[in-house]
This record gives sequence, structure tokens and C-alpha cells, in this order.
Amino acid sequence: MPFEIESYRSRTALPHRGAAPRHLTIGLVNNMPDSALEATEAQFARVLSAAAGSLSVRLRLSFLPEVPRGPAGLEHVNGDRYWSIDELQREPPDALIVTGTEPVAPLLSDEPYWDRLRDLLRWADANTTSSIWSCLAAHAAVELLDGIRRRRLQQKRCGVFAHTTPPNQALLKGVATPLYMPHSRWNELPVDALRDAGYTIVSASVETGADMFTKQSSSLLVFFQGHPEYEETTLLREYRRDVGRFLRGQQAHYPTLPHGYFPPAALELLGAFETRAREATHADLLSEFPVNEIAATLKNSWSAGATGIYRNWLALLATRTHHLSMTRAKASPSGL
Repeated sequence: MPFEIESYRSRTALPHRGAAPRHLTIGLVNNMPDSALEATEAQFARVLSAAAGSLSVRLRLSFLPEVPRGPAGLEHVNGDRYWSIDELQREPPDALIVTGTEPVAPLLSDEPYWDRLRDLLRWADANTTSSIWSCLAAHAAVELLDGIRRRRLQQKRCGVFAHTTPPNQALLKGVATPLYMPHSRWNELPVDALRDAGYTIVSASVETGADMFTKQSSSLLVFFQGHPEYEETTLLREYRRDVGRFLRGQQAHYPTLPHGYFPPAALELLGAFETRAREATHADLLSEFPVNEIAATLKNSWSAGATGIYRNWLALLATRTHHLSMTRAKASPSGL
């Protein structure tokens, strides 16, 4: 089977040390809020499945216990499908993907999961072939590694942006340029500070700064400020959520439209709804938001690039994991 999600209860025995791996195992540490847990699982499963090709890939879901959760979220992550972080580390995957979450403290270092994330970063660098750090997780990892703190933007950076790429990047082999990528964030890492600290900028634009960047440590660390895993309606759902916050009086300003995302037909519908929302602000109006009509107009301009990036990452993992297994086999007197 090329791709599957391996729950903790259904796990299979690992091959003996030195044996050629039968599959690649990816750990997904899903730190997203309760309302986005299942959507995030589906997004990463989709892009990994599309990228796997002939490779056999298994995805293990895990979580940081210090991330605040309600009863429904706790029930979900403590179910049969999720591995505890201790279980995941006892049976190390070949690679790790770590998502962000919504911050609850002004400084990342004050977040309740900060110490656990620091330990996970060290563990991943020492025990996996490569790890991917997404959005807030990327910001936290860079601060932990090099003391570079993210900075607050004047307005939310949201939409689909075109990025330039330097030549001869292994993760971009066969990927068309410009590279389109969704972004949705209030903070950024300064490009000059990243370069000075030894990070390689893989894709960037004037509007977004560093989109994807890497650093070779004991393993390959990959960082995304964008979201290649997003589905075509993810930004629409986030925009609708922010409209709801405006209608409930939880934010003062009506949300800014995502850049380069909505086609003209959708913009007409959104403009009409915004006029109604500003004239009669009440939470019940959100039920009339034309989400289905707008979703029908959307096209995914980044999925091909996202699949290509993850395909190249999986190929890199397969090559390095095979090389490591061969090295171990030669080092063993019995070849076992």
C-alpha cells in the first residue's frame, strides 16, 4: 500500500537493525486547535499520498500534550489513531512534520509547550533524517536554534503569492516557477537574519519574505512560513471564521480579503455580503455567508508545486534512509 495512516494500536513490528526499510514512516505532530485537528490530518495525508508515488509511506499522528485543548480535542488526540509523543519517540519515524497552533502568549517562549518543543527539536535533529516545521512551529524552532525572534506585521499576510526560487534546489526539482503558495499569518522572520544565521532561502517574494528555507544540522531541517498542505477552500474557511469574529464583536475591523485568491465572481459575492455585514452587524448573519457558491469558483494554483516539493522530500528521505541502513549493515559483523 503506497500510503496509509498507522494508528498506535495497529502498528507493525519494525525491521531489524541494518535491514533495508520496507517503507518510510513520517510522524505528524499535530498541534492545531481542536476545530482544525481533523482538517490538518486530511491536508497532510492528501499531500503525502499524492507525493508518495511508488514509495510506501506510513503516517503516524501525534501531539504535544501541553497544547491547551477542550474535552473534544482531548478525546480526539487520546484516541486509538494518535501516538503519544513518548510512544512516537520510542519508535522513531524516519522524518517528522510539526505544525503550528494559535498562540496564547505574547512571546513564544511563554507558551505552555515551549520546553517540550525545544526537546522535540533536539530529538528530531538527532533521531530523524529530516524534519519539517510549519508556520508557528517554524518561528519557534528558529528562535530556539538561533535566537531569531519573529516580528509582528502591521496587517495579516494572507492569500496566495508567487515566489521566486534559486537554481539547483533539490526540494524544487521539477517544480514549475514561479512557485505559488498560500500564506496566513500575523508574524514573519527577517530574511537577512535567516541568511546571516546560515539558513538557505529556497523560495521567497517581496510580499512574503522567506516562504521556504532550510538548514543542515545533524539532519535536514525544513521550514515553511507558507502552507503547501492547504486545500483549495482552506483560506475561504479562515476568512469566514474572521468574518464571524467581526460579527460577534471579537475584532474591530472587517477582515482584509486574501491576496490573489478569490476570482472576480467570488469577489462580487463577498462584496455584497460585506455591505450587509457592515450595515447590520449580528452573529446570526454568518449563517448566510455564501460559502458554497464561493467555493465553487475557486481553483488550486499551488497543489502541483506542493506535491512536487513533498515528492522530492520523500525521495531524499528514501535515499538517505537506504544509505544509512547499508552503512549499519556493513558495520555489523554478522550483517544483522
